Amino acid sequence: MTMSLSRYCMWLAIVAVIVGLDLWTKSLASAHLVLYRPEPVTSWFNLTLAHNSGAAFSFLASAGGWQRWFFSTAAVLISAVLLVWLARQPTPARLLPTALVLVLGGAIGNLIDRLRFGYVVDFIDLHGGGWHWPAFNLADAAIVLGVILLLIDGFVPRGQALVRD
Repeated sequence: MTMSLSRYCMWLAIVAVIVGLDLWTKSLASAHLVLYRPEPVTSWFNLTLAHNSGAAFSFLASAGGWQRWFFSTAAVLISAVLLVWLARQPTPARLLPTALVLVLGGAIGNLIDRLRFGYVVDFIDLHGGGWHWPAFNLADAAIVLGVILLLIDGFVPRGQALVRD
């Protein structure tokens, strides 16, 4: 039994909200922050505008430009797979569809940046005790949370659910 059309549309609406929030916060960061100048918020959190032409942790950021199209193509292919995977979920399923829409929303948010600018806008900067996490954005946070939920779902025996209607 696959997901009903109305349920699928509800999940896609959540994807749209994730993408919208991601793009809105990136727009605010771009409008109000100076590139690479930290604006302290707390002792462990700065807002720091950064442009990442690579992938996670700036992987391949200095590769010469081909990585923009490689990561964009990968995002499109992954998004297509996730859309089909989402549609094939049973209607009462919650955990796996939640994971899929988080990854999908994040992938689309970062894809839009790559296509528009050639880089992804990052602005969340966490640090402490001399340790600095690379800047990231809401799309990245959604992807990480989605992957964590995918891993959790992978450990749940079939026929059991963590969350039900």
